[in-house]
Amino acid sequence: MVRHQVRGFLTIVDDCSFRVSQFDMLSGSDVRFWGSIAPDFDNFTNGFMISDYKLNETYKNASFIVKLSRNVTWDRIQVLSICDLLTESDFGHVILSNGSDLAPTLSPDLAPSPASNYSMGEEGIFGPFRVPTMFDNCKVLSNDYRIRWSLSAERDFIDIGLEAAIAIQNYMAFGWADPKANSEVMIGGDVAVAGFTEEGMPFVDDFYITKYSECTINKDGSAHGVCPDTIYEGSDPVGLVNNTKLIYGHRKDGVSFIRYRRPMVSVDTKYDLPVNYTENMTVIWALGLMRPPDTFRPYYSPQNHGGPMSVTYGHLVLNVSEQVNECLGPLDAANKEDQDLVIADANKPLVVTTGPAVHYPNPPNPSKVLYINKKEAPVLKVERGVPVRFSVQAGHDVALYITSDLIGGNATLRNKTETIYAGGPEAEGVLASPMELIWEPDRNTPDQVYYQSLYQKKMGWRVQVVDGGLSDMYNNSVLLDDQQVTFFWTLSKDSISIAARGEKKSGYIAIGFGIGMVNSYAYVGWVDDTGKGHVNSYWIDGRDASRVHPTNEYLTNIRCKSENGIITFEFIRPLKPCSHNNRVECKNIIDPTTPLKVIWALGTKWSDEHLNEKNMHSETSHRPIRVLLMGGSAEAEQDLRPVLAVHGFMMFLSWGILLPGGILAARYLKHVKGDSWYQIHVSLQYSGLAILLLGLLFAVAELRGLNISSAHVKFGLAAIFLACVQPVNASMRPKKSANGEEVSSKRRLWEYFHFIAGRSAIIVGIAALFSGMKHLGDRYGDENVHGYIWALILWFVIGTMIVMYLEYHEKQRRRDRVFGRSNWVLGNLEEDDSSDLLNPARASSQKDKQHSGLMEVQLEPLNR
Repeated sequence: MVRHQVRGFLTIVDDCSFRVSQFDMLSGSDVRFWGSIAPDFDNFTNGFMISDYKLNETYKNASFIVKLSRNVTWDRIQVLSICDLLTESDFGHVILSNGSDLAPTLSPDLAPSPASNYSMGEEGIFGPFRVPTMFDNCKVLSNDYRIRWSLSAERDFIDIGLEAAIAIQNYMAFGWADPKANSEVMIGGDVAVAGFTEEGMPFVDDFYITKYSECTINKDGSAHGVCPDTIYEGSDPVGLVNNTKLIYGHRKDGVSFIRYRRPMVSVDTKYDLPVNYTENMTVIWALGLMRPPDTFRPYYSPQNHGGPMSVTYGHLVLNVSEQVNECLGPLDAANKEDQDLVIADANKPLVVTTGPAVHYPNPPNPSKVLYINKKEAPVLKVERGVPVRFSVQAGHDVALYITSDLIGGNATLRNKTETIYAGGPEAEGVLASPMELIWEPDRNTPDQVYYQSLYQKKMGWRVQVVDGGLSDMYNNSVLLDDQQVTFFWTLSKDSISIAARGEKKSGYIAIGFGIGMVNSYAYVGWVDDTGKGHVNSYWIDGRDASRVHPTNEYLTNIRCKSENGIITFEFIRPLKPCSHNNRVECKNIIDPTTPLKVIWALGTKWSDEHLNEKNMHSETSHRPIRVLLMGGSAEAEQDLRPVLAVHGFMMFLSWGILLPGGILAARYLKHVKGDSWYQIHVSLQYSGLAILLLGLLFAVAELRGLNISSAHVKFGLAAIFLACVQPVNASMRPKKSANGEEVSSKRRLWEYFHFIAGRSAIIVGIAALFSGMKHLGDRYGDENVHGYIWALILWFVIGTMIVMYLEYHEKQRRRDRVFGRSNWVLGNLEEDDSSDLLNPARASSQKDKQHSGLMEVQLEPLNR
């Protein structure tokens, strides 16, 4: 047995076949029968497949016949092994020989084993070819613990094998109860305690139980508890007190196996019990943690089993002379890894050296293997995003590299492909001149890779690549609105790596690019009922499930997981998804120079099939966050609807009421005696202009500037410019010609300009009002905007009807008058419009002077 709990018998049937019986094995990848001339590393790796028979399953006490391949004969096979071709692993082998010279090499020392203490000729009915893992009998003590034995009554000893799927720091205990004991069957028991030292070497010791406690030595030197016999009797230089003799031991696939021998009747009659192999006797057993030796206890001390009966301890009646075989199939440990674990530290280099192979996890192996921090071929654990520093001091004939290939040694030489993540021919050095190799696993690194030598196969072992903090894996991160979701990203030349993590338990997590759920691109991550993670992309154009449309956006390196209900997903996408404008996902372009508006949602369940209302989110962000991709920061997208509502009302008051009202006053109120039309016109125009400018300043202050890319802003600025031109234009008005005089060209030009600028300002201002409503709807997806637009249309329709009514009555009034020129510019020419619109006081004074001159008369007496 080398790996995978291989155990059984092999019998050569004829020149081209052999039988395998009582065969146990845990399943492998691509397991075949393999032949070589010796079990050492070089000969084994240069061997050949001897049969097409496949062993890709778990075998439990199986028997079958195997045919040799046509070109294979027995004289070519010195070692017949069971080999996993994928990992080049020897699971177990038989050495074929005709002579007694077989014994020294029968069981290669692939695990710590004092095999030289084992006499192969004392193996009972199966002859001299039996290996230490094979016995005549097997009894199940618990699901994880078995006892095997072979009785040699004529020689007055019994070989016992203890086998358990336990941790390496645990012990196995088995022995005989005192026949005189009553209910306390373990008190007075004679047991063997077996296990492995901290160096991985097997041991077994003879214990006697006087009390259910750890061994305690009193001041007078007496001892009580669960103590080695040598503690009660003192030193044992000739082995008379400790009557257990270690034969063999190994630790494979998470299973501990110890073989030892004890006499039926010991010379130590005080602390050892005689075993009558012809009678039924009570045996006791236990499993538990073991305390290593220290200054006060120079022996391995078993702790209390600490578990339920029949699981961690028990007793039963056994007759060792009866044939028993209850063990059908190999023990299958839940944790098969016993290698040392080295966790990489970003602040401390990993020292890489070489040393002898003692506990290499994947035999056969070269004599020299890699050590990391003085540990033989440990499992190396690294975190994504955290740099790993190697100080390579393994010699100039060892070049370290991190590879996807389990075997190493440059897979291209075996006509296989591999991915090299770090290292290569230059990564070699010695103690006097070490070479520093830095490797930073990222989100694209698989969960498992290998550290190996470029020049020699199977010198290293596995690297576990785990997710560190996402903050280590990504260059930037921000908390989104309400601090329920964290957004991570890393920019590259043509793509962006994105991750999102929920800060509370949920069934799925979604992030969206947009100002709201409607009209946004969303990415949803969830884990299905089978535990598989998914990330899908969608275009959302409505508020119900039918408006969520899957897209074919190209996402790579997708990862999604749920840990205690906290979902995290990751993916990489191009900045510009595609060039086909007819596909909706092609419009989902990310510009690193433009802030990206990000929203989120959490829910209880998602599906990649038909969505329904149950898939709608239960929690969502209240506002988008503006993520500055290049700056690595973010700021909240303010809800400016109240601000924009005030701005809109002020603009409606100006362009919808005051400024049009001033124009109507100048047009239709000149027939009223006095200058009332002028007072109303000036007051309304100035009031409208003042409110207009206040509305502009209010919006600019709240929006922190103006973005003139939108149509609304362009219309608004044009309208404001035309409105501001009017008072400047009025201050430059030429003097009106006297009655009967021809109107000057300057006056006529001014009248046309004043008329056109004023009416244009109103038209552009109304356009700005409607574009502002549309802009509000686009920004917030507010469904009420449509109602506001129709209300605005109705208002201006009513205003138009009022103008038409006033125009009709005005024309009725003027129908019989004679116009010297067109009256559509400034209104009624019979009215005096010579007043100064910018200085009404001065205009009134001049008018009074004109009237006083016209009223002067000279009175003379009448002489008749």
